[in-house]
Amino acid sequence: MPTPAWLILLYTLPASKAAARLSLWRQLKRLGAVSLKTSAYIMPQRPEHEESLQWLAQQIREHGGEASLLRSAEVDTISPHDVIDLFQAARSEDYLEILTAANALEATGRRKTTAASSDLAIEAGRLKKRFAGVRKIDFFDCPKASEVKEVLAGLLPVEKPPKQGFPANIAAYQGRLWQTRPKPELDRVASAWLIKRFIDPTATFVFSPERNAFQNAVTYDMLHADFGHEGDDCTFETLVRRFSVNAPGLDEAAQIVHAADLEDAKFARTEGLGLLAVLRGWATQELADNGILQRGFDLMDGLLSHLKSR
Repeated sequence: MPTPAWLILLYTLPASKAAARLSLWRQLKRLGAVSLKTSAYIMPQRPEHEESLQWLAQQIREHGGEASLLRSAEVDTISPHDVIDLFQAARSEDYLEILTAANALEATGRRKTTAASSDLAIEAGRLKKRFAGVRKIDFFDCPKASEVKEVLAGLLPVEKPPKQGFPANIAAYQGRLWQTRPKPELDRVASAWLIKRFIDPTATFVFSPERNAFQNAVTYDMLHADFGHEGDDCTFETLVRRFSVNAPGLDEAAQIVHAADLEDAKFARTEGLGLLAVLRGWATQELADNGILQRGFDLMDGLLSHLKSR
């Protein structure tokens, strides 16, 4: 393997910026960066990594800190092999968490009746999606990946939830309270936009992971939701189908949301990845959940206008 070149982010943040520090740590972890020492993170030198780290450096400065992004063919205090070992150790830890959860889920599946298979299949799907996310930041092909892949491939041979839910009576869903999980990402934001624009114009939205947190709320895109993933469909597609929503460009919008949310290669659409990145960026700015929705509505309005105009 050729010796990689490196990107090294050096930074300081004021002691009072604890929330910014935590947000930065989460973003670096999501990118796959590893810590060389306190306030120094390293990644393989690639254009997409450089762009991401430059963006983080800008965020650090906006929070009153200092940041420098270095490009180096080597790190004086540690060998290239040892740097790669840091990445392998981090990814091994990620894979071990997935493997532990997968083994526990498989054991649960052996004890459950078929009536519970739908919930187990959903959890299995989430683990597989999580595995796909770790693979994207597994820059040096950690050996642990093959073991996890094998376990996930044979996980829970249960029936999928039925693809077709009952058609919904739109008249029964007017002026309703709609509940989903906090920190909405693309499927939840797009679904809320669809609800507001095409299903329930006077809808209000609340956020909690607990299904019974709000009395009489219509739940979507959460565990045991009234409207959620059904078969191969994301929540946005479920809402379109069950409410028979039809508008120019909406089928393409559904494909874009599906591709970004499920990452199952069913649709060759990449536009949603940009939308998802923007939404995640707003979340790191500590916007309220309803604030993310409102901005996300503008994104979806623009997307649909673009799709209709082509």
